[in-house]
Amino acid sequence: MGEVEIRRSTRRRRTIQAYRDGDRTIVLVPAHLSPEQEREEVARLVARLDARVARTPAGDEELMARARTLSDRYLEGRAVPSSVRWVTNQTQRWGSCTAATGAIRISDRVRDMPDYVVDHVVLHELAHLIEPNHSSRFWALLADYPHAVKAEGFLEGVSWQQR
Repeated sequence: MGEVEIRRSTRRRRTIQAYRDGDRTIVLVPAHLSPEQEREEVARLVARLDARVARTPAGDEELMARARTLSDRYLEGRAVPSSVRWVTNQTQRWGSCTAATGAIRISDRVRDMPDYVVDHVVLHELAHLIEPNHSSRFWALLADYPHAVKAEGFLEGVSWQQR
């Protein structure tokens, strides 16, 4: 959690606010709170911040590391992307790949999905670096991923819901 700094304010009447500033947590509280109320509120807000940080999805660096791991595990390391990043402008696809440059883009809509679904989408795009179409050779590359059917069902359900 790091250091917690409590700032009391006589101008603050009801609201209590907490935010992170580097490794410190700053908590803004009304000056009239009792020490007991302050301890309870600070503990509650710090726990909420910690939970939010735990839910924060991986960034591009983590996505690239995940892609390398998946390539090694399921594609014998043959798929070597030049970049793997989250994008916000893909509303019709879960991911895309430019085989000529090795660039992979994953829709940020996938970010909060279960890990097995994210892995499936990334693995699908990695396979396109080896086989740039949806031929039987392409699908054979994905055959060893044990959660493929479940991930496809999940994505199909999300797509159906968003119609």
